Amino acid sequence: MKLNVNGKSHALDVEPEMPLLWALRDELDIKGPKFGCGVAQCGSCTVLLNGEPVRSCVYPVSGAAGQKVITIEGLADKGRLHAIQQAWIDHQVPQCGYCQGGQMLAAVALLKKKPKPTDEDIDAAMTNICRCGTYARIRTAIHAAAKKGTRA
Repeated sequence: MKLNVNGKSHALDVEPEMPLLWALRDELDIKGPKFGCGVAQCGSCTVLLNGEPVRSCVYPVSGAAGQKVITIEGLADKGRLHAIQQAWIDHQVPQCGYCQGGQMLAAVALLKKKPKPTDEDIDAAMTNICRCGTYARIRTAIHAAAKKGTRA
């Protein structure tokens, strides 16, 4: 099956029901999406599928065939950080960093739908879990990226 990941086409010989997360990590050596819970609750495995956040730990790789998959590795454009990535740095969002790739991709999807989100919009959309509790900094960074505008 063919996958388009971060703008590159890949041919994979895997079982169709394999979780997309394992195809990305084990077959394509893309390590940004993380295994957290394995039941689509924590969001560490979040990727964008045609611009929508997907929990890749439970999403079958066959569902991503022919679709556009973006991982945190594919978010920067020609070495230029996405506004969300820059805001994460500017506002020192991560502590351990484990969940942050998924957090940023969820934030990108939010800003695509709501370029000027309210706190309530952010709270509703950002369902990824951060064990370090950096939610206030995440919210601040999303607002900062929204002010600068994004190319989501």
